[in-house]
This record gives sequence, structure tokens and C-alpha cells, in this order.
Amino acid sequence: MSPTWPAGPRRVLVVGIDGVRLDLLPSLHTPHLDAVAEAGFLAGVQVDEATPTMSGPCWATVVTGVGVAKHGVFGNHFGGNRLDVFPDFTTRLAAVHRRRTFAAGGWEPLFLARSGGPLFAAPGRLSYIAPLEDTPEAWEVCDERVTSEAEYVLGRSDDDPQASFVYLGAVDETAHFLGCGEEYRRSVETADARLGRLLAAVRGRAAYAEEEWTVIVVTDHGHLDGGGHGGRTDLERTAWIAACGPGIVPGGPVLPLHHTDVAAHVYAALEIVPDPHWTLDGRPFTPAPEPVAAMA
Repeated sequence: MSPTWPAGPRRVLVVGIDGVRLDLLPSLHTPHLDAVAEAGFLAGVQVDEATPTMSGPCWATVVTGVGVAKHGVFGNHFGGNRLDVFPDFTTRLAAVHRRRTFAAGGWEPLFLARSGGPLFAAPGRLSYIAPLEDTPEAWEVCDERVTSEAEYVLGRSDDDPQASFVYLGAVDETAHFLGCGEEYRRSVETADARLGRLLAAVRGRAAYAEEEWTVIVVTDHGHLDGGGHGGRTDLERTAWIAACGPGIVPGGPVLPLHHTDVAAHVYAALEIVPDPHWTLDGRPFTPAPEPVAAMA
């Protein structure tokens, strides 16, 4: 049996919001994402050249901490993956470190053994809530139910997940159907309101004053103006990460970020040193060195 380490006060919440364009955020009302950024940072991420700008490979990279050459997810069908060797952080933490973990969302291959999935193989607790149909309206209802479920789990002291991933998919679905116009922008703002509810659930925990929370909010890819992704344009390749928590300097500079850094930082935030055999490709979010003044 794997050894068990004391959980301690550290907790991590990762919220994945699918398909949110970085260039539109400054014009939108996103107070909760803004608060995370103000307490830490929000920075752009470029999907690397080896990775298709599709949800499957991007989310696999985010939660495993390795690139497509290792995890083997190259599309939205996950067939041929190597997730048994390179598992998501909720599964690894539950199996190796006996940590309580939680994952929730409504996109099948992330959570079910369908289309070559699941990406989240064995978290301590999993909540899959399917949309009733593949439309923006149905996905908003799905995200609402996912948020309510996550509020319940995050707010409970008896369940007490030390690492959680909550997936919201309505923004991406809206862009596919309607492009990146007003409906898309409203969907981003609604997702931000749901992020606020998750943060309120965390702050409302009975033991919150004694806990040390890291919050990471991340998107997987961008979108063309008319909706759609999968190509190599800047709009499609540009993603972003926002984070705050212990060790993250508010407003401080960070090194160039990669999707692989999310899982690496989850482990660091929980004060877990990755086994070299995990061969993670990412590294924790780290302040960039201050520029050195030139010699006179």
C-alpha cells in the first residue's frame, strides 16, 4: 500500500473554463477572475506547436503536467492515450498520496469511459452531470448544476477535498454555435459568476481561517471570431492561466507559462515533491528574476 502523508492546511481548486478568449477579457465584467488576478496574476499561454488547439489534448496537458508526446491525447477522441502512465493530478494524488480529490463537469470524455476517456480516471469523488442536449442553453444548465454540486462538496468539512478540478463548458459551446459575439460574452460573464460562487463556498468553510488555498483558473484554447478552433492562428492558440495563493506574489512577474505548469503547481501548492519517474514537463508558477541593471 502506498504511504499516506498528512494533508495539512494546503488546498487547491482548479477551475477550467473552456474556450475563453484572452483578448476579450478586458472588456467583460469578470470581477471574480479579476480578483484572482489581483491577488496573484493572469497571464497568457500559447498552445505549443505539437498540440492541436482542441479541448481533449489541451485539458489532458493541463491536468497531467505532460505534453501530447507523453499523454497521447491528440484529439477529442482519447483513443490510444497513455493516461495510465501519466494520470491527471486528482487520480495521482488519490492513488499515490491518499489525498481526497474531487472532479466535476459535463463533457463525457473527461469523466466517462467514452470516446477513449476518461481523462479523470479515479479521483476520490467524481460528479458527472450531462447536458440534456448539445446546445448553448443546455450547457448553461449543465454548468449551473455542476457549480451547485461543486459548491456543496467544496463547502463541506467532512468531504474536504485537498485538490479539486471543476469544468465549465458552456462558453465553448456558445462560441461553436453562435460565434464570439454578445451571447458568447454573456456566457463568459456567467462563468465568472459561477467562479465567484465556488470561491464563496471555499471562503465559507468552517476551517477556512486555518487553511491555505491556491486557486487556479485556466482556459484551454481560444476561438475564431465566428466560433471554432483547431487551427494554428493566434486567436486559437492563445489561452491563459490566472492563479493566487501561497508563494504567488500579487502582481509579480512570472516566467513564461505553459499548460503543463498547472499540474506542477498543484503538487507544489500541496508541498509534494514530484517523483522524477513522473517526468513532468511543467514547473510551478515562479516569479521571474528581476532584471539586473547594466553596469555603468
